[in-house]
Amino acid sequence: MTSTFTPSDLPVVTLKTERKSSHPWIFQKMVEKPETKPKNGCVVDIIDRTGAWVGRGLYNGHSRIALRVLTTNPDEGINRKFFDKMLRQAISLRRDVLKIDKVSDSYRLVHSEGDGLSGLVIDKFGEMVVVEFFSSGMYRFRETILSLLGEILPGSRFYWFAEEHVQKQESMDIRPPALPEPFLIEEHGLKFKVGPGSKHKTGFFVDQRENRMLLAQMCKDLSVGPDGGKREVSVLDICCNSGGFAVYAKALGGASEVLALDLDETVLELAEENARINKAKVKFIQVDLFHWLREAIERGLKYDVVILDPSKQTRTKEELEKAMRKYTDMNRLAMQVVKPGGILLTCSCTGLASESEFLNSIRIAAWQSQRTAQILKITGAGPDHPWASHVAEGRYLKAVWARIL
Repeated sequence: MTSTFTPSDLPVVTLKTERKSSHPWIFQKMVEKPETKPKNGCVVDIIDRTGAWVGRGLYNGHSRIALRVLTTNPDEGINRKFFDKMLRQAISLRRDVLKIDKVSDSYRLVHSEGDGLSGLVIDKFGEMVVVEFFSSGMYRFRETILSLLGEILPGSRFYWFAEEHVQKQESMDIRPPALPEPFLIEEHGLKFKVGPGSKHKTGFFVDQRENRMLLAQMCKDLSVGPDGGKREVSVLDICCNSGGFAVYAKALGGASEVLALDLDETVLELAEENARINKAKVKFIQVDLFHWLREAIERGLKYDVVILDPSKQTRTKEELEKAMRKYTDMNRLAMQVVKPGGILLTCSCTGLASESEFLNSIRIAAWQSQRTAQILKITGAGPDHPWASHVAEGRYLKAVWARIL
């Protein structure tokens, strides 16, 4: 909805075209070069080519995303009152509507555009609140954000950061506080050690919480034979990271054998500790997945359940085609170590890859491996990671559950 522009004290940025989208991102190429360049990260009024006021948001003349629209209400300022409203609204969703506190003390509090706060992600790990900045504008409001979080979540400790590539893109220099010592969180009765500030997201992959529980239930169901007797279930967790799926499969799913692979030696140490904490017997191997899978195929090794959850494969559209080929290669190899009739859970957290593109890579992998992938369901991140209907990029995680014949 547009309105006639009324002058304010804010800098004004003009678009090259008429505004015909509600997407909060406006790219640099769509913006007229301002006569007087606003400060990086400041709040600006946005008008389109027709002179109509279209929104208010954060400006960054150095970033590919020049504008992040935060409100289309001309009477609403981007200030403490605004952030108080948006933060309370986001936290209420998790606590009062989704009631995630019943199953875990750790979850996403703010999911960027999904909660109307483009460029801001906040995760809760017990008493530790981790704030990740994706825009210089949000970082300029850090004191306001941290102060409000302290009021809404009394007793919390805080850590904040931005990944190096984000700091480079946004032309900002963030000096985070000292790294907190790793500590325990709880999820569905299991305990996991997390380390905020590590290179693995904000400390733990809370987005897979529901998928981990579904995987455990699937293992439990598979362990019951046709006659009602006990049946052994073998599980292979590829790219296991800190061991979430592997620990769930053993501790809650009752799998008889769980093998977990990852190339990162540091994260495997954390995974081994998580297995010990939960008294889950899991064998961990530090290895490149391509090398291990090719050797496993030659040896004829096969598993009842295989999980493939690799890290993000690309951050740029230019490398998307290459990334999709890599997904195909990984899935082709993974399918060949699934027992006939077994289950493959294959995931993609590459936001640039659409669900249809990911499914196509699975289709090609099945054809190349001469297997049939019978798709059972497609899930994604937990409900504490909502995505706005007009911002498809927020639906980054695709989890495809397939029976491999």
